[in-house]
Amino acid sequence: MEQKLNSKLILSIIATGLMSFCGVVVETATNVTFPTLMNEFNVNTSAVQWMTTGYLLVASIMMPLSAYLKHNFTSKKLFITAAVLFLIGLIADATAPIFPVLVLGRIIQGIGAGIALPLMFNIILEQAPSSKIGLLMGIGTLITAIAPAVGPTFGGLVVNVLGWRSIFIILIPIVLLALIMGSYAIHQVSEPVKTKLNIVGLLFISIAFIGLILGFSNLSSVGKNPLGFWIPMLVGIISLLLFIHFSENSSFPLIDLSVMKSKKYRQHLAAFFLVQIGALGMSFVLPNYIQLVNHKTALLAGLVVLPGAALGAIFAPLGGSILDKFGARKPIMIGIIFEILAMLLYSIFGRQISETVILIFYILFMLGMGLVMGNTMTNGLQQLPAERNADGNGWFNTVQQFAGAVGTSIVSTIVALSQNSTAAKSYAARTAIGAQNSFILLLLFLIIAMIILNSATNSTKNS
Repeated sequence: MEQKLNSKLILSIIATGLMSFCGVVVETATNVTFPTLMNEFNVNTSAVQWMTTGYLLVASIMMPLSAYLKHNFTSKKLFITAAVLFLIGLIADATAPIFPVLVLGRIIQGIGAGIALPLMFNIILEQAPSSKIGLLMGIGTLITAIAPAVGPTFGGLVVNVLGWRSIFIILIPIVLLALIMGSYAIHQVSEPVKTKLNIVGLLFISIAFIGLILGFSNLSSVGKNPLGFWIPMLVGIISLLLFIHFSENSSFPLIDLSVMKSKKYRQHLAAFFLVQIGALGMSFVLPNYIQLVNHKTALLAGLVVLPGAALGAIFAPLGGSILDKFGARKPIMIGIIFEILAMLLYSIFGRQISETVILIFYILFMLGMGLVMGNTMTNGLQQLPAERNADGNGWFNTVQQFAGAVGTSIVSTIVALSQNSTAAKSYAARTAIGAQNSFILLLLFLIIAMIILNSATNSTKNS
């Protein structure tokens, strides 16, 4: 039976999308507040980073749980739980008297966001008409693509005018609106089927993510403290291997690994990871470049990347519509070429780029991103049977969270290494060299992604 695109489905997507948007916006907006928080709560840089690391860890662990949650609970119950948790986290942060309460609030928000993001895509995959899946997945991706760029601008404006607590206060009515909308609109298509929670699998994947994210977050200080990087990385890799081994031999795996048997799905997932590293890496490098190399304010840095983010957001549903009409190959390959071209220009002119040139190159980059991200996910999931979509979606969302940690860690390490060297006289010049080296590495990642996508979209089911 062909599903219909009705008002309740649209409201369901908006409600879950608003939740996901708030989750990503608050993550990037709070980065701007770090100097203020360090001063107010008397904590150092490594301690304040737990505002982001704690959130990322919990959100990453929630992602593999998404398939289990979808099978066992109704979408409405999951959404209400996610929204209430997110609200509790926002209130805790808005009123936090001490720093540990602030981190606890972010962790609670991570649980809420970790439930909401896969839920949005699951609703689209399960309830959208097949002729509109590309468009709606594009709208879903739009939400997660524009939020990282909106966050720093929003955070900078709010901190300067109203104070850091207002970041959390302003989001409370938005999440309340989403809660009301979702409670009315979200309905169940398939009955939940009770399955057993794989506790051992959850334990292994949790330790794996904690190890890998902690390892990557310590990458910049690997020269001074190598064990701080290698021990968590080793623990993470061993736990990941144990998770894979245990899942393959379990009758009720936490997340189904059989989706990985599809070569086309694996290729889409790998390319999605590399492209996402590029996106998150750029959202770290460019604001830092504008502030540290060009000596401009955090607010201006946020405003420079905003037009590109807006255009990328517009092109996400447009790219999805192109997929619905002409298949996945055209928008994906055109998009990745745009991204590579933009990154090549950044790599060539990386030592000295004005705000105007950064803005123009970033528009080109985000235009490509809008065509690639949602369509790679949509076409990857279309390589799987419908009953495996929840598991396939779980892997995409897990990879997206993990790519955020990896991308930021890698580029911040490259920039830090240049800043600490004696190759150039001024700090600004050393930062520019580090940024240029980051652009070159991200360019390499995108070229690899293009090679993979060229193979993945060549005679796929929907290309």
